[in-house]
Amino acid sequence: MHLVHLFILFLVGAIAGFINVNAGGGSSLTLPMLIFLGLEGSLANGTNRVAIFIQNIFAVSSFRRQGVHEFKKSFTLGLLTLPGAVIGAMVASRISDLLFQRILAIVLILIVISILFSRSYQNNSQKMGRPAHPFLYPALVAVGFYGGFLQIGVGFLFMATLYHLLRVDLIRVNMHKVFIILLYTLPALIVFSLTGNVNWGYGLILAAGNALGAWWGARAAVKGGERIIKIILAVAILIMSFKLLKVF
Repeated sequence: MHLVHLFILFLVGAIAGFINVNAGGGSSLTLPMLIFLGLEGSLANGTNRVAIFIQNIFAVSSFRRQGVHEFKKSFTLGLLTLPGAVIGAMVASRISDLLFQRILAIVLILIVISILFSRSYQNNSQKMGRPAHPFLYPALVAVGFYGGFLQIGVGFLFMATLYHLLRVDLIRVNMHKVFIILLYTLPALIVFSLTGNVNWGYGLILAAGNALGAWWGARAAVKGGERIIKIILAVAILIMSFKLLKVF
């Protein structure tokens, strides 16, 4: 492994970790980077889970140190994602590299389109504090499957699901999101590892970057409030859009 490649991987991981905690879409940077470094699609997909898992350990810890946590509720929500995540990871570990690349491209396009045409996250005091919508539970199962299968853009899906169906503010949305992703990533990572789809060297370097970015991302979310989250969410959207348009 070339030292320059490792440094770039660490740097991309730090940026992705910061973006993932506050918005989503960080894996749209890390997955293409892993593929660029020579990993096949399924191997890159599994290797990325090492970084996602460690990233969210640091994010959960950072939120906790700042007094923002509801572990019992987060754990309950996370359990709903586990069956879908395991099945999604099993499917992803068995498909061909070409099919994975095509699915990845289509998903990125759909995510950008959904972002462009969806309503922005706005403070809505009438919704906040109301009981969770009944559709929250099947929605979490479905998002869990997607997260286990691909991961890219899952942060956006969790933000939309938790904000509109759980009906909590964006700071708590992100607090629950990182715990849920931490919980379902472990069995998904085990599936990828058992099927030989993890490069631990690249994964741990990327994880170090993701962890650093996630720690500071969680601090920025709590100290900056919803305003900083909305700014980072907008930047993440622009990065994904520019990548699809091949601006860089």
